[in-house]
Amino acid sequence: MTSGDDALPPSARRLCDAMTAAFPDPARAPLEAAALRRAASGGVAPRGGPSRPLHAVGPCVGAPVPTRAYDPGGADGGRPLVVFLHGGGWVLSGLETHDRLCRELAARTGALVLAVDHRAAPEHRFPAAADDAAAGLGWALAEAGRLGCDPGRVVVAGDSSGGNLAAAAALALRDSPVAPGQGLAGMALVYPVLDALLDGESTTRFATGYFHTIAHQRWYWQQYLGPDGDPFHPRASPGLAPDLAGLPPTLLLLADCDPLRDESLRFARRLAVAEVPVRVDLRPGTFHGFLGCLGALPAAADALDGLAHWITERRR
Repeated sequence: MTSGDDALPPSARRLCDAMTAAFPDPARAPLEAAALRRAASGGVAPRGGPSRPLHAVGPCVGAPVPTRAYDPGGADGGRPLVVFLHGGGWVLSGLETHDRLCRELAARTGALVLAVDHRAAPEHRFPAAADDAAAGLGWALAEAGRLGCDPGRVVVAGDSSGGNLAAAAALALRDSPVAPGQGLAGMALVYPVLDALLDGESTTRFATGYFHTIAHQRWYWQQYLGPDGDPFHPRASPGLAPDLAGLPPTLLLLADCDPLRDESLRFARRLAVAEVPVRVDLRPGTFHGFLGCLGALPAAADALDGLAHWITERRR
């Protein structure tokens, strides 16, 4: 790739290359879950500045799956509640890798952020992670009032494969009988994995050279589904669900230089046809995972501000 062909500005290119160098590459050797987990836990994204201090951070007692609460204070019963699901290809990452992002979301929105963990593939294949996400979201909705939040201001969010789990959980909630008054005010998906088709112009143009590669994504799908999983099951590929009507208003925060970009744009078009309010925030000159560069990449802070503003406006 020559500089004239590069879709990233120089500052983003430097960060992207640094992250790529620190992460196992399927072009160099076969991928192994243990190696990817070590890279993720070590932090492949450059960090800038200390973590945001909050009123309280700690585990949620009584939650059906491991859940960490990020409390910015000011629990007057009217604040939003954000249920956040972390990315990592269903295989790696966890509460620690996304700690800073959750702290920033809580501080910038005034919301109580509940970071929900899930069982990891390949040890626990589909639908384990989707089941955990749905259980965590259902618990959060039921407990919103007790947690000092407005039950009408609950947003489910997630990045990458966490966006996949957030969408799958929203579909499960829509299709399940719930108590009167329950429901979501919004769904915020950050460069999400939405289907297993791996097609579109972006999968060709950004297949390599932009940190997250199509080879990575194909491997993640293999770990998640195993040899017998159905890639077209709506809880595995929520972007391919036959009916999207009844989903909450949705924000898609996307990186333009992402092989997964086009599946999100396809999902946005389907949401609009289903008369679901949808907003696409497509960030030029950014790559998959760029929010992990908060403090090192100005575009990350600007995008996070936009995400926070959208969350604070949600009311069912």
